[in-house]
Amino acid sequence: MNDVARPAQSWKVTLPCTRAEAEALDGDIAAFALMDRPPVLMTSEAEPDDEDKWQLDAYFEGKPGPAAIKLLRTLVPSAAGVKPMVEPLPDEDWVTLSQQGLEPVTAGRFHVRNLASDPERPGHANLLIEASRAFGTGQHETTAGCLMMLDRMRHVGMRARNVADIGTGTGLLAFAALHLWPHAHAIASDIDPVAVEISADNARANGVALGHGAGQLALVTAAGADHPALFGRAPYDLLIANILAGPLIELAPALCALVEDGGTIILAGLLKEQADAVLAAYRAEGMRLAERSDRGDWPALRLRKRPRIGWRRPRRLNAAARGEAPGFGSI
Repeated sequence: MNDVARPAQSWKVTLPCTRAEAEALDGDIAAFALMDRPPVLMTSEAEPDDEDKWQLDAYFEGKPGPAAIKLLRTLVPSAAGVKPMVEPLPDEDWVTLSQQGLEPVTAGRFHVRNLASDPERPGHANLLIEASRAFGTGQHETTAGCLMMLDRMRHVGMRARNVADIGTGTGLLAFAALHLWPHAHAIASDIDPVAVEISADNARANGVALGHGAGQLALVTAAGADHPALFGRAPYDLLIANILAGPLIELAPALCALVEDGGTIILAGLLKEQADAVLAAYRAEGMRLAERSDRGDWPALRLRKRPRIGWRRPRRLNAAARGEAPGFGSI
């Protein structure tokens, strides 16, 4: 996920583990999702001649504290008593390095490749989202869950003419929406200008036209919904927000005000135990739950807006919703 500012120094923590422990880490670790800057976890064989000797590498934005290292230790009990290797990384793109070699992901009709050398999958919408400085390659359960939900919407005949993707990350969900509804108008935003640049590069790589017309994608740097371009194109019949539970709750009034009566909001980036609080915030703004889909600890929520007389411009965001609180960005 993208934070407000990227620290100058990144760190890596390495611990030995068994093959069974490494395989058990094949998924998202809910406890780390509660951190402002969760690490990226990678496992690999430590010794090719010994199939049970593996290692866990955790990449952190900023030097990890004792609590983070203690939490990391709980993932690999076999390393009890072993001193972890904690080292600063050179000034290089560690997110790209950590995401290299990820397997392609298939979610509904979408097949997301992370390397240009990965073969396309026949009969699917093939999208190329190479490892980059922005998160949102399709690997995370929340992103895959959104892809599945969008696919089901199209399968049952739902239509979208005006789409907004808030906290777009790599642009993947906006690309998917335009594939499903190629004549729609679409806009995607992110608080991180680097993510917006990467989304533009990814759009060109996937043949997604940039612009403001039908079938084109507009990109803006914005904190939440706080941008004139987002106001000016409202109301939307489909709005996607794959960020975090806290910002989703803070943004509920602004996001709901951007959606037309009967319109749809897809929310993701929250944990199971956070779903009730998020739903309560959106129900208070006139939304109702139409569908919930859980992938592991990560639910995706599809909400529909109840009819309301008139349309109101979203109110000014508070400090947390503007992104001044830590941890606001896309997954």
